[in-house]
Amino acid sequence: MSRIEELIVALSTIIFSRVPHMSVALLVLPEFLMIAFGWLLKRKFGFSSEFFTSVEKLVYYVLFPALLFHSITRVPITLESAADPLAGTIAVATAGIAMSWLASPVLRPPALAMASIAQCGYRFNAYIALALSLSLGGPDGQAIMALIVGIAVPFVNVAAVYGLARQQGSGILSSLIRNPLFISTTLGLACNLAGLPIPAFISTLLAKLGAASIAMGIICVGASLLWQPSQTNFKLLSWMLIVKLLALPVCAWFIANWLELEPLKKQILVLFAALPPAPTAYVLAVRMGGDGKLVSLMISTGTLLAALTLPLWLLLLA
Repeated sequence: MSRIEELIVALSTIIFSRVPHMSVALLVLPEFLMIAFGWLLKRKFGFSSEFFTSVEKLVYYVLFPALLFHSITRVPITLESAADPLAGTIAVATAGIAMSWLASPVLRPPALAMASIAQCGYRFNAYIALALSLSLGGPDGQAIMALIVGIAVPFVNVAAVYGLARQQGSGILSSLIRNPLFISTTLGLACNLAGLPIPAFISTLLAKLGAASIAMGIICVGASLLWQPSQTNFKLLSWMLIVKLLALPVCAWFIANWLELEPLKKQILVLFAALPPAPTAYVLAVRMGGDGKLVSLMISTGTLLAALTLPLWLLLLA
């Protein structure tokens, strides 16, 4: 080994001994590199918007529902094992909804803008959630996150659809029963709690479809990033960013301590709260006549800032 190599090894040893949890922060790097890759594919390599629209539909309607259903049904859920994640997830989601809608009386934004962007304060990027939970806690960590996602998706979708449906005068029930994430998580939880066996060939098929969903979904997140400054709603945008990336993880930390969760469950719950907004929030806003540009700006800015805030939360929890 040369003197230069010896010096590099020595410096690396010193750095990682001084900052023992630095490697934890690097867990987010592959996911955000995939986001950057998606952005490059669309902006620099000529992949069209129509191409990514088709991929997003495939992920949203087929691949990701398959992943959610498979993740929920492959880990046996009992009322005892689900009690703490259920309580923690509902408490965190409720806190996010409350803090998001608090902007309405404080800032008095336009009703449609408020209904559109409020969902970004409590909806989460489930692609990044399941990818990071596997890196952070292995199969056990991903199983906990899958349970949290299974609990949270119907809950936050009801809140998001209700806010927009109320503005548009559309029925919340009709909107929910057409939502593939709501359908897949509800069916998954029902099959698990009922103890219904999933045939091996179906489970294998769902696993293969689900494996494709995370990478494709995260790449589509990068392709969808779009910055369209909106000075009119800057205060509202800032409010939601603070809620989603800072205030909600703090709430999750207090909730986890109050529930006396074991370390891994506590890490996963705070990770869940600290995730950037869900890309599907844009799809929902557009399809229900909301302010798509404002939601797109929130998702883009939140995803970019999460590249900085997520490692900090992981370091604090390590």
